[in-house]
Amino acid sequence: MHRVASSGSNGGSVRNRKEKKLTYVLNDGNDSKHCAGVNCLDVLKSSVSGDQSYLFTGSRDGTLKRWAFDEDASFCSATFESHVDWVNDAALAGESTLVSCSSDTTVKVCEFVTVACSCNGACTRTFRQHTDYVTCLAVAAKNSNVVASGGLGGEVFIWDIEAALSPVAKPNDAMEEGSTNGLGNSQPVTSLRNVGSSNNISVQSSPSHGYAPTIAKGHKESVYALAMNDAGTMLVSGGTEKVLRVWDPRSGSKTMKLRGHTDNVRVLLLDSTGRFCLSGSSDSMIRSLSSFFNYFITTSPVAAEDIISFLLTGSTFIFRLWDLGQQRCLHTYAVHTDSVWALACTPSFTHVYSGGRDQSLYLTDLATRESVLMCTKEHPIQQLALQDDSIWVATIDSSVERWPAEVQSPEKVFQRGGSFLAGNLSFNRARVSLEGLNPPPAYKEPLMTIPGSHPIVQHEILNNKRQILTKDAGDSVKLWDITKGVVVEDFGKISFEEKKEELFEMVSIPSWFTVDTRLGCLSLHLETPQCFSAEMYSADLKVSGRPEDDKINLGRETLKGLLGHWMAKKKHKPKPQALTSGDVLSVKDTKKNLNASKSEDSSAGNDPVYPPFEFPSISPPSIITEGSQGGPWRKKITEFTGTEDEKDFPLWCLDAVLNNRLPPRENTKLSFFLHPCEGSNVQVVTLGKLSAPRILRVHKVTNYVVEKMVLDSPLDSLATDGASVSGGPQQLFAGNGLLTPGSKPWQKLRPSIEILCNNQVLSPEWSLATVRTFIWKKPEDLILNYRVAIAK
Repeated sequence: MHRVASSGSNGGSVRNRKEKKLTYVLNDGNDSKHCAGVNCLDVLKSSVSGDQSYLFTGSRDGTLKRWAFDEDASFCSATFESHVDWVNDAALAGESTLVSCSSDTTVKVCEFVTVACSCNGACTRTFRQHTDYVTCLAVAAKNSNVVASGGLGGEVFIWDIEAALSPVAKPNDAMEEGSTNGLGNSQPVTSLRNVGSSNNISVQSSPSHGYAPTIAKGHKESVYALAMNDAGTMLVSGGTEKVLRVWDPRSGSKTMKLRGHTDNVRVLLLDSTGRFCLSGSSDSMIRSLSSFFNYFITTSPVAAEDIISFLLTGSTFIFRLWDLGQQRCLHTYAVHTDSVWALACTPSFTHVYSGGRDQSLYLTDLATRESVLMCTKEHPIQQLALQDDSIWVATIDSSVERWPAEVQSPEKVFQRGGSFLAGNLSFNRARVSLEGLNPPPAYKEPLMTIPGSHPIVQHEILNNKRQILTKDAGDSVKLWDITKGVVVEDFGKISFEEKKEELFEMVSIPSWFTVDTRLGCLSLHLETPQCFSAEMYSADLKVSGRPEDDKINLGRETLKGLLGHWMAKKKHKPKPQALTSGDVLSVKDTKKNLNASKSEDSSAGNDPVYPPFEFPSISPPSIITEGSQGGPWRKKITEFTGTEDEKDFPLWCLDAVLNNRLPPRENTKLSFFLHPCEGSNVQVVTLGKLSAPRILRVHKVTNYVVEKMVLDSPLDSLATDGASVSGGPQQLFAGNGLLTPGSKPWQKLRPSIEILCNNQVLSPEWSLATVRTFIWKKPEDLILNYRVAIAK
């Protein structure tokens, strides 16, 4: 503790630019499962891959997984962690290329090699043209080099994958000012960056003259759906503008615009030739009353109960069949009771499987309009993929199911009964919905389920700022230690609120991280200088080998744990000069000191990772951050090889871990006044304001008062508080009341002192920050009082 001057200064400097943050994502013991909804899937057929079939899935947890399966079982054979946000769509382009797009605004190309039941893959290119979430992809089946991507920015890009992966051609003067696609469309140069799922991070400086895609200009709003014919000569797009636009992918020119939908277009399908198109949307028949009146004009009289049924329900949602050659809608199919999000067609384009927000999967004959309920789910259906005589179903749940579908002979499903007419108005469908007499589904159990983990839906940061209480979608409550990245205890299905109250601690530690569960798991965000604001004593963390009152910075030690594998693998460890945590650090100084060679007795880079900050090697966390070049990247901490470029990490992280240098921090100390209790005749031990570390314990303040009283005054000047005390003055002193041989006079008697705040006696183990937060509860400087302890 020391006195605070009457006027202070910030004593630090403000950085000129916003520093990049580092995020680490925790896994719950089994990272071979998705822990959030599956947005997309695609099947690599056995005829292509040999005897083994594979399923690729992309999830809101930011990962892509590859599943090997047979008739009875499946297992995850590879996980790709290149994206740093939701994976929104993924599609196979040929036999060994997987293209994916994400809410991180990127499109990634992954090349994988299939050998038996193993898969080695690496992200070979990352395209960053999109300015907003990339929502959808389309691939030409017979020309797999052609891939289209669309997103919320209203952009549609057509990529030639082979050209994009080829070496950059020699630049010319015309390319220096921007590339065009032949129609005068300006095309930005692609930013290329390789991030392998299991390989080194490698950064490619964006070439000044790189490949640029063809741009399909025309959308003014978000694009949600794309479809391409097999030859790659026709592309259809749709979104929030409620229209279908048809493009020539070779030039990016628009060939037609089709109107008819009254709400967002969510999914599109083209037949192999590109003549017929299916479109699913959020259209509700109640919004299409014009078709209702047209029905009266063109159809025989309608029964009154049919009219009433339709008007009362008004919740039949549709998908449409278009003839692009005639540029008109051929049929409207009223099947679902909510938005249509997914479509899959038989190879002959005669029957369509549809799913959506109503959690139901239907099969519809496009010619006869007869529909049948295939199965019902517990969650909205996101995407469908056909394989042989079965269909894979992805929902907003983390599991994926395979259902029987009779793809080769869909008529067999209708023979089971329960079909209805998916006509323009579908009175039968409306009546069934109104009366609650939905027919039983054709199938009740899936052929196979690939289970996922339940996503976290609720969390609470505990006061100790090292533990987080979570609740997942399965109502399981767990306690996490974020400095170790593990589940401390799984409480099962109990009350989250009751457990939160039970775990309450009266302790105050500064917030040094932020957290979200957007990926279905815990994502912890560290930013400088906030992440260095929390300290604890080594005794409280049970760290051996250090003095018990030695202060340990939680943020710095957590970073050491996260980068411990990387530091251990580094071929050449730097030996920087050890500096104090209060030193001011500039960006220039950081670059200069990263490779400093001078070292004091020990540097942070050589310090061990203490047990409270060791992360598991099984299901380890992943790091998400952004280096000095390119965009964000993601990688498991155990996959670092030590050869990664230091520029891939934020400079402030390396300086804290390797150089033991922390940026200037605020609120590390707390100011307070220390006065005798009112009415007490004990001496005044100090004047003016004091300051001390926020984590200082109350018993340290007690010791300070005792020392000041003993050293600064004769022993006989000590007096009681005036309260009724029995047994004489010796009861006012702690244990060592006798003068032992060789002791000094001031060591004879030590008064027993109590510290109070707001007339409440404080626990010796409380910190000053805890007292200010829970006892003082005022913005003004803390006021503490002391008195000689009252005997009890």
